[in-house]
Amino acid sequence: MSAPDTIRESSPNGAADSGPDEPGARRKGKRAFLMAAVLVVIVAGAATTALTLTKDDPSAGKAEETAIATAAVTRGDVVETESVDGKLTYVGERTIPATANGVVTWVPSEGTTITRGKPLLKVDDKPVTLMYGSLPLYRTLKEGVEGADVKALERNLKALGYGDYLTVDKEFTSATAKAVKEWQEDLGLAETGSIDAAQVVFESGPLRVSEVGMEKGGRAGAGAKALTVTGTEPTVHVDLDAAKQNMAKEGAAVGVILPDGKEVKGKITSVGKVAKAGKEEGKSTIDVDIKLSAKESGSIDQAPVTVKLESERAKAVLSVPIEALLALREGGFGVEVVKGTQKHIVPVKTGTYGGGRVEVSGSGIGEGTKVEVPSS
Repeated sequence: MSAPDTIRESSPNGAADSGPDEPGARRKGKRAFLMAAVLVVIVAGAATTALTLTKDDPSAGKAEETAIATAAVTRGDVVETESVDGKLTYVGERTIPATANGVVTWVPSEGTTITRGKPLLKVDDKPVTLMYGSLPLYRTLKEGVEGADVKALERNLKALGYGDYLTVDKEFTSATAKAVKEWQEDLGLAETGSIDAAQVVFESGPLRVSEVGMEKGGRAGAGAKALTVTGTEPTVHVDLDAAKQNMAKEGAAVGVILPDGKEVKGKITSVGKVAKAGKEEGKSTIDVDIKLSAKESGSIDQAPVTVKLESERAKAVLSVPIEALLALREGGFGVEVVKGTQKHIVPVKTGTYGGGRVEVSGSGIGEGTKVEVPSS
């Protein structure tokens, strides 16, 4: 591209001058010529740059493509929950009284689990042993005695490895006495062949020590509080507002958020039928207990937890992730339906919210329909 040989300026009356005869005119013409040349260079350079960029960048000149994240409309239950406060505890709290007289020489630590054949405490260095049975040991068991407590004793002796020859029945025979003596010998007890409450305590199963009522070196006397114990099954207890009683149904599944933030599953095992005065004046509560597994809950007694109770359930409905909803200018909500590379907004009617999803219905919304959601 070449610059023009001369640049003519228009006179005020529109006629062209004959040429740059005067010195001033020559200077003006020279400046105009230089400016035109500079413009030509700039334009040519810009064109060259654009051509270079187009050649080096294959995507130049193409429309920017944005990935679309989608989620499918699904059919299933949408469950709305409400969170209430609870506390982790253990079922069946009760007191174990001292059954032997003497000096306490050993006590378990709080939180200890005691199983069959293990000592609940030691008095005068002699163990008071836990055995499993439905009846308390209310009498001395010896040869010639019959009853359900005898059968429980024989069952425990067999379970602990004594009396392979023993028949488990309700009769305390010489074979029973022999097995008792073997057991007493191993524990350092007097080998009398008979059992009484100073040696054995019958409970329905393993025990967890929640409180120790006697100190080592203290004196044990019959009837004094020795231990406070519970079952070993962890339970969540909720003092539920009586007005929300319909949210707690025996056998219903719930979510429980533990102190460490972990959420575990639980099942409602009991719902109180009698309301009691709540902490707030004018309000009443009912007792709700929830079963957890020991492995999931840990071992923190009385720890605060959060319980998620079901407040509403929509069964077998269409739903989308909540983030798929769009607020419409004319009011209400819609979703952006995606079909291939096309998408359009469809108004929807919303229903139950829960679990990060929302029930939806509307024309053009069916199971499997793809809707746009924010990309992560």
